[in-house]
Amino acid sequence: MAKTALITGASQGLGAAMAKRLAKDGFNIAINCYSENEVQNGGVQTAEACREFGVEAECFICDVSQFDACAGMVKAVKERFGTIDVLVNNAGITKDGLVARMSEAQFDAVTNVNYKSVFNMIRHVSGIMMKQKGGRIINVSSVAGVNGNAGQFNYSASKAGIIGMTKTAAKELGARNINVNAIAPGFINTQMTAVLGDDIKDAIKKQISLRRYGEPEEVASVVSFLAGPDASYVSGQVILIDGCLSM
Repeated sequence: MAKTALITGASQGLGAAMAKRLAKDGFNIAINCYSENEVQNGGVQTAEACREFGVEAECFICDVSQFDACAGMVKAVKERFGTIDVLVNNAGITKDGLVARMSEAQFDAVTNVNYKSVFNMIRHVSGIMMKQKGGRIINVSSVAGVNGNAGQFNYSASKAGIIGMTKTAAKELGARNINVNAIAPGFINTQMTAVLGDDIKDAIKKQISLRRYGEPEEVASVVSFLAGPDASYVSGQVILIDGCLSM
């Protein structure tokens, strides 16, 4: 039986790149989308691209900030593919603002999608992996979660929390042969960074040693490593993918 990877927020951007790379590696792919609109505007195309590698791929609609909805999606993926071997917690949003002016709604929206979703998904997938006596969990944090970032109080908090959950889950689940790691991307060429003005982009590039933004495929290659056999003794780690921005 082919192994299966479930990727949240995989209709576009980083998630889509991860889905296609893991499909290339031979995984069947479960693509989580927030809505039917996301399915039609990204999810379907991602699934088709994955199938070109000879694997099965299907979209699953779920608001990952909702505990019971995640339980339903995990059950559906398990029934469809028979197994869940890799979980990539990639879903994320931004609602930026300084803490002095941030609304409760802004804070809750970001932490529920970025942070609580990681708990929801690990909580429901870990039981399957424990019964299988193996699995890989890869959580998408951010350099903002490592260093903080002015104007992103909620986003930075959510991504820092993911690091704590990653390290704790790695300790709790390791005895069942489940590896748990996090990646912390810097500025990557996605829809999320495309909205920045050219002056802001240029200022950011000057802070990056490699003097460029990363590409989604470069992040996906690290996910591929963590999901594959070469990372069998890697767990509880946070891998920065930021072109040396953080040093």
